[in-house]
Amino acid sequence: MNTPHCLILGGTGDARQLAQRLAGRADLRVTLSLAGRTKTPLPQAVTTRVGGFGGAAGLAEFLRTERVDLLVDATHPFAAQISANAFAAAQETGTPLLALDRPVWTKAEGDDWIEVDDVAAAAAAISGEGRTVFLTIGRQELAPFAAYPQHRTIIRSVDPADVVLPNSTIILDRGPFDAAAEERLMRAHGIEVVVSKNSGGDATYGKIIAARKLGLPVIMVKRPQPSGARSVSGVQSVEDWIEAHVAAFAERGA
Repeated sequence: MNTPHCLILGGTGDARQLAQRLAGRADLRVTLSLAGRTKTPLPQAVTTRVGGFGGAAGLAEFLRTERVDLLVDATHPFAAQISANAFAAAQETGTPLLALDRPVWTKAEGDDWIEVDDVAAAAAAISGEGRTVFLTIGRQELAPFAAYPQHRTIIRSVDPADVVLPNSTIILDRGPFDAAAEERLMRAHGIEVVVSKNSGGDATYGKIIAARKLGLPVIMVKRPQPSGARSVSGVQSVEDWIEAHVAAFAERGA
């Protein structure tokens, strides 16, 4: 009997946790795919590939040639293109697909949010007099803020930023970040505004708690539209889905 092959599209802590939980199973072959945007990815517990596929067609070809039986989209909620490619490739090849979709953050009492559609709108939302802005949107979408040099920016990312902004301080760090540490950082740098993507989950929610406690406004970038794939909200739910497919695979004696 052939061992079923599960491909996880990763790049998140959830994907890494799922891979760890599946590692070592004799009844399942697991490959974790990373886009390669992080220059120093953490070690992974399963076979790992790094790099793109060449769009939906390239991913579909990979699913066929590598005999992938199950596809899990555990990419970042803002990785809209790869999620769309995964949906299209799964449709084309008939590969079962499940998306791991963390619930969005919702406003709580004391939150001061300005919700915007994209990063460009976030930059425009703070286009007035100069302030100290904490940018927690990663390193690849900083360009819109270059149009507003009056601001002092504190930029946090895993790797050095792709765009150098005037009057900026770079903090290279990798989450999770707890609320107490985020509050200390905001106080130390005199943060006046926080810019964040609505990534959901617990790993980076500390900045939202800290901003609430300090009474700081948060420019919150809304999530892109979902790909259309069936989704669940927890790693355990993904593992249950995989388990059901592996059991069915065994029954068929495939």
